[in-house]
Amino acid sequence: MQAIILAAGMGRRLGALTNNNTKCMLEVNGIKLIDRTLDILDELNIRRVILVVGYNAQNVVDHVGDKYKGMEITYVENSIYDKTNNIYSLFLAREHLLEDDTLLLESDLIFESDVVRKIIEDSDPNIALVDKYESWMDGTVVTLDNDNKIAEFLGKDRFRYSDIDHYYKTVNIYKFSKEFSTTHYVPFLEAYCHALGKNEYYEQVLKVITLLDDSPLKALPLDGEKWYEIDDVQDLDIASSIFATSDEERFRAISSRFGGYWRYPHLLDFCYLVNPYFPPQQMIDEIKASFETLMREYPSGMRVNSLLAAKYFGINQDYVVVGNGAAELIKALVEQHMGRTGVIYPTFEEYPNRAAQERIKSFVPQNDDLRYDAEDIMRYFGDGDCDTLLLINPDNPSGNYIPYDDLMRLIAWTKERGMRFVVDESFVDFVDVEGEFSLLKDEILEGNPHLSVVKSISKSYGVPGFRLGVVASGDKDLIARLKKEVAIWNINSFGEFYMQIYEKYHKDYLKACELFREERKLFYEELQGVDYLHVIPSQANYFLCEIRGGRYSARELAVRLLADYDILIKDCSSKAAFNNRNYIRLAVRDRKDNHRLVEALKTYM
Repeated sequence: MQAIILAAGMGRRLGALTNNNTKCMLEVNGIKLIDRTLDILDELNIRRVILVVGYNAQNVVDHVGDKYKGMEITYVENSIYDKTNNIYSLFLAREHLLEDDTLLLESDLIFESDVVRKIIEDSDPNIALVDKYESWMDGTVVTLDNDNKIAEFLGKDRFRYSDIDHYYKTVNIYKFSKEFSTTHYVPFLEAYCHALGKNEYYEQVLKVITLLDDSPLKALPLDGEKWYEIDDVQDLDIASSIFATSDEERFRAISSRFGGYWRYPHLLDFCYLVNPYFPPQQMIDEIKASFETLMREYPSGMRVNSLLAAKYFGINQDYVVVGNGAAELIKALVEQHMGRTGVIYPTFEEYPNRAAQERIKSFVPQNDDLRYDAEDIMRYFGDGDCDTLLLINPDNPSGNYIPYDDLMRLIAWTKERGMRFVVDESFVDFVDVEGEFSLLKDEILEGNPHLSVVKSISKSYGVPGFRLGVVASGDKDLIARLKKEVAIWNINSFGEFYMQIYEKYHKDYLKACELFREERKLFYEELQGVDYLHVIPSQANYFLCEIRGGRYSARELAVRLLADYDILIKDCSSKAAFNNRNYIRLAVRDRKDNHRLVEALKTYM
């Protein structure tokens, strides 16, 4: 078996990266694409390669040469690469298709060896390698029948996003038998080029062949094997993380992205914190139904969105400011309005990271479960050395919770001492208590203008993509200043519309929180069965766990889970106050996902 690699294109979408070189010479983590491909072909005992070159062809010829690790390299040049497409490049190499069974590959692909091994070892002689369609994919899409024969090549006019569960993307790796090339592909390729020109894609020929009753072409779906197509700089960035040179480097590359994980469809994210049971499908459908209007219309300004947030939480609109996520408001609040601040560590570091270290007075609970209560706080911060006391309740990452009555004592205590009191209650809706637990009430805010309440809507309401958060306070001057410190259009129309319709789904939200509490209890019980974890009880939507027994560090466990199971967890060992002790944080997801994580963790016991 031989291989034909199409490498004539200019790669315009990669900009300066291909100004002086073709795409196959692009490096991913220090290795050229063409070298990766040839190394894999050599590993799989392909002894002859035909390289179709064009743009900056001599660079490829000089780099690869006539022999590569014992493989014979033959070149075909497309001298009009800038006026043609890949159908013409393959047309120029058509005589070679008639000489042997052939693997056909495109040069802008990066893949692991199992991808090509799968197609070589499959018994069918004529195969199009395909993968389940994902949102990041671009290019040729097909549907399959029950026998994995290609039913249809879908043009843009036939593509329906409502049907994507049934779609497959061609990987641009094919296996053609010599007989198929002789009787089907090459004759149709020649006819197509003569009739319709040279500026087409070679898949158009396959589209025609699949219309025949006796088409011998089958599809072979991948099953998790890694590959990526590199068309632009974002593709290059994603590919660099998928094909990192080590498991440690892959973990670093992916975790440092801080989101956007839809580009990794097999990744299970236990790092970021959301509500797995909200919003309900009906709410999602309502937002979908208004998508085009929301996309085309400007959102309202700050006044209207403050009104919506006030309706959302049932408070006075003069007491609330809406942020593009709570993080936007935390930045303004800490940098401009908090002064010297008492902070309980470990904590959500968005707060202390926005302040100079000399403005932080830290308290670290001295017990295994990092528990503390109102008395501990008043005892430690009672010396009057702080302008502001910060309390995250429930705490992140420990899940510690100060009950409502004790919280009211802290409000009175800070008021008496002339201290500002900032309470972040982003996770409070998850607490497993009866009665009151939120401070977002007019009577509390009005009676305590020194109090500011921060609430991230992303965390408990399951809509992190909308980027919504609020700060509420009876200090109208503070709220007015915060409104001036953020942009007038600081949230988008989707976030605004979500707040507008939320009230209709409030009962669904309360039910979702009940379901969540039940799942958290089950997850806690399962995690107790992982013998090297000390699981700290939590009132939030995550568990902080200490790794004990010396088997793994937190970092090593996080790296192993990503490498072995595509599960991403939070390594907390570098957080302030842990002193490099081995802590991880695990988000609470739904039953299926949580069980999958526990089973993965148990394999390291």
